[in-house]
Amino acid sequence: MKFRSLAVAAVAALSLTALAACGSSGDKNDASSGPKTIDVWLMKGSVSDDFLKRFTDDFAAKHTDVKLNVQIQEWNGIGPKIIGALASKDAPDVIEVGNTQVAQYSASGGVRDLTDKKADLQGDDWIEGLAGPGNYEGKQFGIPYYAANRVVVYRKDLFAAAGITTPPKTREEWLAATAKLNTGGNQGIYLPGQNFYVLSGFIWDEGGDLAVKDGENWKGALSSPEALKGMDFYKQIQALGKGPKDSDEAKPTQTDVFAQGKVAQMIAVPGAAELIVQANPALKDKLGFFPIPGKTADKPGAVFTGGSDLIVPEASDAPDAAYTFIKELAGEKWQVDLAKSMKYVPNRKALASQVTGDEGTSAMAAGAANGKATPNSPNWAAVEAKNPIKEYQTKVLTGGDPAAAAQAADAIITEALNSGK
Repeated sequence: MKFRSLAVAAVAALSLTALAACGSSGDKNDASSGPKTIDVWLMKGSVSDDFLKRFTDDFAAKHTDVKLNVQIQEWNGIGPKIIGALASKDAPDVIEVGNTQVAQYSASGGVRDLTDKKADLQGDDWIEGLAGPGNYEGKQFGIPYYAANRVVVYRKDLFAAAGITTPPKTREEWLAATAKLNTGGNQGIYLPGQNFYVLSGFIWDEGGDLAVKDGENWKGALSSPEALKGMDFYKQIQALGKGPKDSDEAKPTQTDVFAQGKVAQMIAVPGAAELIVQANPALKDKLGFFPIPGKTADKPGAVFTGGSDLIVPEASDAPDAAYTFIKELAGEKWQVDLAKSMKYVPNRKALASQVTGDEGTSAMAAGAANGKATPNSPNWAAVEAKNPIKEYQTKVLTGGDPAAAAQAADAIITEALNSGK
């Protein structure tokens, strides 16, 4: 997932090592006595070495009947590797997967249904951006692990110079503040034209979506009145800066643009601030964060929730021990520790108050309360591969007819989501 790559790079550039040898342990549980050994695949960048040692040491002390074999996996090429593991008879016992990938893996039939564990894990309090994608066809296959989402990264000094004393909380306040900041050679905001994850939030705020289920099939929904309103707001806020209309946040890298010192705001994960300061140390202590404003002051804007869920393959020969691991890692103690260590959003809404010590993480957690994910279809990856949403955005921002451009994108989305049926 592109967002996951951004989050990993921006939140922490960590070099992780496995605590045990890579590869499946094969005859790990052939013995009739002794602790159960479970293989766990965690992704590179999701935990630090220090956190992993604290967790595994504590787990070993509390659960002498379970031995952990934690293996760190690379994101590059992980999809085919997981698909192969799920189809095998020697799969790992727990796998960390991107939240929007759960539907694809669950559709294969190789993932264990964990619906009966939801109450035990206080699932009614899970943030929707992780819980929703983990639920496929009414069953909970993915257990929320951690989340990250975009916020507004801003220059406190430029806000003060413009007489803006508090960050905006509504769209109207945001537009007014951004226009005020868009003077003196500065950009009020740097927003590339093809950031479709940001667009998604605006569409969700209006009650629309990128695609919707229509009986047994899916159909693109960018041409709905609600989605068109979301695109209209994107056009308004994007026009208050000099962001390119025909490329995304990677071309050019938006943190590099911000580091040049002429941008008042951008939309990114909080960890992007570290990259800005690396490129321009003079901006140290001048950066702040606030949730993307919503339509009303009582609720932040909707955001795309990136992050991970934990799944248990059907082929696991130690599902009870696997659940013991998940219950610990997804439980309050380690969720709070992980959030503070890695600057993530914990998996439960009630835990957001425990990460208020860091401004960026706090802003991210506030936004996560209104977080969502892309349409929960096994074929969504095919949509992002074609990326008709980006082309649609560029057409609208360069003067094209929004309704016609949306209908054209919807046709591609519909075809991609229903392929293979």
